[in-house]
Amino acid sequence: MTTRKPLPISVCMIAGNEAARIRPTLESVADWASEIILVMNEEVHDGTDAIAAEYGAKVFREPWKGFGPQKQSAAEKCTQPWLLNLDADEVVSSELRQEITRLLDDPSRRRPFAAYSFPRCTFYCGRWIRHGDWYPDRQIRLWQRGKARWTPAMVHEKLQVEGTVGRLRGELQHHSMDGLNHHVRKSLEYSDIFRHQHAGRKVGILELGFRPWWRFMRSYFLRRGFLDGWQGYAAARLAATEVFLRYAKIRETQTAAQPPPSKSNPSSKGFPRGG
Repeated sequence: MTTRKPLPISVCMIAGNEAARIRPTLESVADWASEIILVMNEEVHDGTDAIAAEYGAKVFREPWKGFGPQKQSAAEKCTQPWLLNLDADEVVSSELRQEITRLLDDPSRRRPFAAYSFPRCTFYCGRWIRHGDWYPDRQIRLWQRGKARWTPAMVHEKLQVEGTVGRLRGELQHHSMDGLNHHVRKSLEYSDIFRHQHAGRKVGILELGFRPWWRFMRSYFLRRGFLDGWQGYAAARLAATEVFLRYAKIRETQTAAQPPPSKSNPSSKGFPRGG
């Protein structure tokens, strides 16, 4: 039996404490990618680096700069003509792998696209979520080296592509939540980052009330999140809660920046003093 030559592709990743879940990610690419680049936070010492080394990854340790800058740092270390970005909680499905293989084996298939997107499907509380705001959740993660850069955002970073973007059908499998508690913790963390990124923004009462309501209605009803059972309801409800927390925390910051109201003697308010 002949061993297939690896594809001309670099898998670029970033990681914190991911020893508990990074192995399936690495297993999904190790036998067909030419190289794996992993940039880790300096303070991480849970064994993630040792697991990555088992799969031949080149591991680099750097201070945490935010998701966008950290991913860009990993991309700049890649040497292959094509780059594939993965998070430590994502797995390349067999269908997506086959599609990428066909694409890179046949140059006529990939012209004239500089990058490709594909759907991401999230596993949540025992169910694959295929409706609502979480699906198809297309991600641009495959691109030609030098044709794209990550935005410098601390969170919710985007890949800016120089050229046109093609579409693949194979799914990227996403295992982002360990359960409801994990989802709530992530909502709190992301709302804090959002407040920091939008420091100085003014938020009114109508925006505070409307945005969370609209997020739930869009996810659960318009995008048919109700078809995903109670998990679809939980995903829509907690997404709306995160939106509320984002704008409520900005409102909280606005209030804290204002001088406290002056105290008055309620007993004398509106009444003349007697002689």
